[in-house]
Amino acid sequence: MAQKQELENKRSTKETLLTPRFYTTNFDEMAKMDISINQQEFEAILEEFRVDYNKNHFIRDEEFNKSWNNLDEKTRALFIEFLERSCTAEFSGFLLYKELSRRIKDQSPVLAECFALMSRDEARHAGFLNKAMADFNLSLDLGFLTKSRKYTFFSPKFIFYATYLSEKIGYWRYITIYRHLEKHQEFRIYPIFKFFENWCQDENRHGDFFAALLRSQPQFLNNWQSRLWCRFFLLSVFATMYLNDFQRLDFYSSIGLDARQFDIQVIRKTNESAGRVFPVALNVDNPQFFQLLDKCSCQNRMLIELNNSSNSFISNSLMKVSAYTKLIWNLMRLFFMRPINTTDTWNTIR
Repeated sequence: MAQKQELENKRSTKETLLTPRFYTTNFDEMAKMDISINQQEFEAILEEFRVDYNKNHFIRDEEFNKSWNNLDEKTRALFIEFLERSCTAEFSGFLLYKELSRRIKDQSPVLAECFALMSRDEARHAGFLNKAMADFNLSLDLGFLTKSRKYTFFSPKFIFYATYLSEKIGYWRYITIYRHLEKHQEFRIYPIFKFFENWCQDENRHGDFFAALLRSQPQFLNNWQSRLWCRFFLLSVFATMYLNDFQRLDFYSSIGLDARQFDIQVIRKTNESAGRVFPVALNVDNPQFFQLLDKCSCQNRMLIELNNSSNSFISNSLMKVSAYTKLIWNLMRLFFMRPINTTDTWNTIR
């Protein structure tokens, strides 16, 4: 009954720009890519994937057998949402990597095997998260998700930018939470957090694979268009996380974290990692950078409140136009903020 109810909840979930998305791409273009200039790095990465360091990691221990009904209703709801969003994101990666492996295996066997092994990792993550949801008498119907969700088309280079950043920001999120809870175990409200240290190494290895893909295609990094796209994807990933987490301050508070400080640390670390691959990084040390993200978060929250308000249609529409205008303006200010040129030195500002 609970699973059926959860399935109905999934049917009625409203998709927004900030929800985890499912992607597809040009598989023929991907299959025809020449990776020869970076062949040795790919073979080394493939050997690491084959080792399968986390083969025996995702095994639930006796701590999971406890009852979790003692969590207060608000914390429980926030934690379930965290599990649901994380499971959906991991499952999205599994589907993309599995399909890429299947579609390019004849033309590019090394890449195909890398994608197959990454899909193995993502399936484990999604399955582990879904089992965690079962502890709260819920589960995601992953088959239903596969058929019902809309797929967003990205060209291969956009897949590379977005997925590289997604994997790296996932690493920094998981390891930051793990290190915090290692020091403050009183906030570890559920045993899944114990698994984050090894788990995030999967994310890190996946990110390294996409870094190798980007380096194998210099045209994706070495012209003025690529510099603009790198800035766009950096800002998109950072702003999406920041706006999402601003809506979930209570969840981070329940595990003893300040959501804003957590996001600032994760963004700084991810930006630094990206600067080793991308030709540009965002200037997160500019005092206005996080101030503008705060303003964007406030406008986004206002839009959410307006969607749930009982104001008149005209009044609501006018306030929404104002909030959207301010949100877009502040995002544009962030995008056009002078970035850091990483092709010279980290501290050189363009």
